[in-house]
This record gives sequence, C-alpha cells and structure tokens, in this order.
Amino acid sequence: MAITYEKFHGTGNDFLVCEASAPVENWGAFAVEHCDRETGIEMGDRRGADGVLVLSIAEENRVRMRLYQPDGGTAAMCGNGARCAAGWAVRQARFGVAREANAKERPVSDVSRLETDDFTIDTPAGDRRARVGEETVEIEMGVPTFAPSEIPLAREEPLVQEVVEGYEITAVNTGVPHAVAFVEDVSTTDLDAMAPPIRYSERFPEGANVNVASKTQTGFDQRTFERGVEGETRSCGTGAVAIAAVAKRLGLVEERVQVSPPGGDLDVRVPESGPAILSGPVEFEGRGEVSP
Repeated sequence: MAITYEKFHGTGNDFLVCEASAPVENWGAFAVEHCDRETGIEMGDRRGADGVLVLSIAEENRVRMRLYQPDGGTAAMCGNGARCAAGWAVRQARFGVAREANAKERPVSDVSRLETDDFTIDTPAGDRRARVGEETVEIEMGVPTFAPSEIPLAREEPLVQEVVEGYEITAVNTGVPHAVAFVEDVSTTDLDAMAPPIRYSERFPEGANVNVASKTQTGFDQRTFERGVEGETRSCGTGAVAIAAVAKRLGLVEERVQVSPPGGDLDVRVPESGPAILSGPVEFEGRGEVSP
C-alpha cells in the first residue's frame, strides 16, 4: 500500500505531510529516507525536506501534529511546521481530499469543514492556536523563556550576551532551544563553521538551534542552523521568534518586528504578556506517493 504525502513550505521551510493513519511503522526512519537532500523525495526544484509532519484531526477544529526531522529525531515545536499543518487542514477541508482515518481521528471532510479557519494545533510543546487568512497563516508560539531550566542550560543563570565559541550569544526557548547572535551582516557569516560548536556546546546539554541576525531598515535578516536538520534551513519560525524575543529583551525593538530568513518575510509579535505570534505565507507544492 503506497504512502500518500503532500508537500508544503512556509517561507522555504519545507515539509512532507502525511496522515497519522498511514501504514508507516517507523516515522523516524521514514524521515531519514525521504528528507535526504540528495536522495529523498523530489518535487519542484528540490529533493528532500526539512522534516515530516504527521498530522491527524483528533476532534473538531483540532489538529494533532508530530514532527520527525531528517536525522530521525523529533522536535517539540516548529513554527513554520505548525503553520503548514494549519494550511494542510484547511486545504483538506476545502478540497475534500482527506481519507478515512481510525475511529478516533475522523477525516477532515467530516469535521464541519473547518469553516472558521481558526483552530488548535496539538504539539508536544503544548496547544497552539492557529488562524488561516487569505495570504498568511498565523500561529501562537507560546511565551518565550530565558529560564535556564526551560532551555535547558547547564547552569542556573540566564545566558544573555555572553561569548560562546567566539560569538556573543543569548539563549532562549521558543518551543525548542535557540542561541541567537547579532552580527553585522548575516550574508557574510560562515554559518557552517560557526554554528556547530555552539549547537554542541556543553552549555546546551540538549543542543540548540543557532541563529544569526543582522539589523535592516524593516527589521532583521535571519539565518538558522537547525538542530535535527544539522544544517542551514531556508527559514525557521521558532528561530524568527527567538530573534524577536532576544531583540526585545535587549531593547532593540518593541512588540512587533519583521524577520527575514532567506525564504521570505515573517511577521513576529512578542507582547508584554501572553504568547508570541508568528505570521507568514504557506504554499502547497504538490502531492505524491511513495512505497512503504
């Protein structure tokens, strides 16, 4: 029985989307095989993906999301992944392409057609509210935290503007751990050289995603070396929120800022209280099948 998948991307952060009811015994192994940038699934001008989103509709207007990364591991939260999950759910409802799921996970076409385009994404990092608009998908990202135990850090004090492996780093958790460094120009930063020593630093016992950001007239340019991908991605939603949260803590911005990874522009809001909000476009790339 073939495995049906769809391909989505959010500002270049691309994902294979599969229903949880698909007959896959090991989703981690599935991700390793099909996300590989040299030998993985080919669609458009790219092979592979930044991860596999395993999705289901657990109840009305509630999408269960699990992300499997190219190294076979999982991530508790992914901002662009959650936005793609929201786009997938609405597309399924509108075009009626959902198939029968198990008794507890009804096909999307039976779930009030998700007419509100406003629902909850169930992730290991917690529930995240999503809203699908005409041109953008908005997702609540939780409240960023600098608490050492929440990142986690191998220390009891926050890590703010301290030199780690030659760069001034601030550590924050925006669903997953991030290290943020502000540089003069992200385009001249050798990310492949500078990021791994920080990603594997003893300060981060569970590792960290590494972001560099540089100030622009509209906000910040962004580049991210992503844990689990073990390389640079065209976009990272939790990384964009991390940059905005750190910039706000350092007094560089107020509540709202544009963050621009290579794949496009993201709008980030970090209010004084309540969750951060990430907003940007989501695109459907296509649909295909692979053997189990």
